[in-house]
Amino acid sequence: MTHKLDVTPTQIAAVLRPIGVPERIERLTGGMFAAAYRVTLADGGRVVVKATATDPRRLCRYELGIARTEVEVYRTLAGRGLPVPAVVLTDFGHDVVAGDVVVTAHLPGTPWIELDLDEEGAARARRALGGFMADLHRVPAPAFGYPAAESGLRAQDWPTAFEAMVEAIVQDATDVGVVLPVDRIRATVRAHRGALRVVTAPAVVHTDLWPANVFLDDDLAIVGVIDTERTVWGDPLLDLIGVDQLGLFDVDGDLLAGDTEAGGVLAQQLATPTGPARFALYRLYFSLILVAEVDVRGYDDAWVPEHRVRVRGLLDAALDRLDELAAAGAGGTGRQGPGVPGPGRVAPVDDGGPGAVLGSGTRP
Repeated sequence: MTHKLDVTPTQIAAVLRPIGVPERIERLTGGMFAAAYRVTLADGGRVVVKATATDPRRLCRYELGIARTEVEVYRTLAGRGLPVPAVVLTDFGHDVVAGDVVVTAHLPGTPWIELDLDEEGAARARRALGGFMADLHRVPAPAFGYPAAESGLRAQDWPTAFEAMVEAIVQDATDVGVVLPVDRIRATVRAHRGALRVVTAPAVVHTDLWPANVFLDDDLAIVGVIDTERTVWGDPLLDLIGVDQLGLFDVDGDLLAGDTEAGGVLAQQLATPTGPARFALYRLYFSLILVAEVDVRGYDDAWVPEHRVRVRGLLDAALDRLDELAAAGAGGTGRQGPGVPGPGRVAPVDDGGPGAVLGSGTRP
């Protein structure tokens, strides 16, 4: 069960009436949140129509207003010359479709996830993604937290915003009967508040840069990035979790090298005294999302039991790691993180944990 909106050809035609007449409509597969359609217009132009459900009973708090976030971020990034699709039109009135609709230009290239790359090609793509991250993280943001006012998760400093984000997802889980070690989670985040204070300038952070959302050309250059609706204004290190949401504490060396070569800060920030704690806090946050959203959405498919076990393991590992860092006095000062690993290697952000494979998994 996916709970995606079903949008009929008649509804798509009505939404697109200001720009043309649909000649061909193809439903795009992949993802379990929004419904997306590739539409070829009578004049030969192509657009993508994306419809997002807005029923708050099936959304986490941070997801309120995310279609508007997607539009805002696309426009911001396009203004900085980053390769995102142009916004063609929007429909947030719910008169035609019972959800928020965003129509964008069709991107060139091929989704990375659809390419059968050898190791050399995959390494080039990871370096290119690192370069994109460097460009992305140079885009300033006006506040910390989630852009959409509807989420209520903005603040003027990063510790306050992050604590609100964690509290929101804990409440989402509690609302649907998910049992969490709530007191431990709250105490852990409070214990590492000092590590978050070093983030004083919010950057635009995509948080979902796995290969399904990255388009490559024949030379493996990035020609498009989509799905900006989960963007956070905050710490660039969050994007290292977003690229490998089912990983743990390792970071791909090619990704970091590409970021560094393009003037990015990811490797440098990981190597600071607060880097390991911040990374582990963000792993904790994403694992909470993965734990909560299964029940918020009401997923009941065959993959759910195994998924529950896996993401609970991530949650427990993140909490244990943060306890270790606190005991070692590395929550705000002290222990140095790793430097940049050699190409094709991973940098451990702690002393163990499974190696990360970029794009090995993302949220359902």
